[in-house]
Amino acid sequence: MAKPAVVVVGADKGGVGKTTVSRTLLDYFSANNVPTRAFDTESPRGTLKRFHPDITEIVDMTTTADQMKIFDTLNAVSPSVTVIDVRAGLLSPALASLRDIGFLDAAKAGQITFAVFHILGPSIASLEEIAETAGFMGGAKYFLVKNFINDTQFFQWDQATYNSYFHRIKDATELTIPKLNEMAYEQVEVSSVPFLKFVANKGISDEAANYSFVLRGYVRHWLANVWSEYDRIRLTDIVGSKSATRNSEK
Repeated sequence: MAKPAVVVVGADKGGVGKTTVSRTLLDYFSANNVPTRAFDTESPRGTLKRFHPDITEIVDMTTTADQMKIFDTLNAVSPSVTVIDVRAGLLSPALASLRDIGFLDAAKAGQITFAVFHILGPSIASLEEIAETAGFMGGAKYFLVKNFINDTQFFQWDQATYNSYFHRIKDATELTIPKLNEMAYEQVEVSSVPFLKFVANKGISDEAANYSFVLRGYVRHWLANVWSEYDRIRLTDIVGSKSATRNSEK
């Protein structure tokens, strides 16, 4: 039996688009036929669950009972990958909890595959989180995700500043999530469907929809660029799933 894989997506700063990244990951795993379940820690309302209701459960990761729901079941459920969308502001506390329950030690020992997608916004406050989370990354695949939610740059124009943050963690890998056309993003939000279903012109229950051809094109092009980043880091290999032919609903 393959060892379980846990992917944590989060940030200590809000407004950086972490749930958007979680949604692209769930679509990517679905398209690559990787069995996946998800936990939305934005309790009690949830955001991720609105787009992926069939595989997502809302939990409060600060409570022991809900921590048990996630981690006591890693070897007891069929999905090989667990994606945890951590509520804004809770990445460092969540990682501290994983340390306290022995999860990080299990990851270091190779019993669990652990990956962290640290979503960064284009501000010094966001980048300063890197130092705080770095201490928890032993045994983890650590990804620094530059999420272009607007047209601001990530200090590439100032190499000294850029290097002081992005090159601070020796084994971290940078990922880039490009900006999605605002109107296309808003239409997906209103439709409350996964990006993959929006591209395929389908509703949440696979019924035919009538989304804009133009906006679907923008989402298709954007999603392909995001997935190329996941292909580049061999994400399916990282989570221990050699995928079959990709199922891209287009």
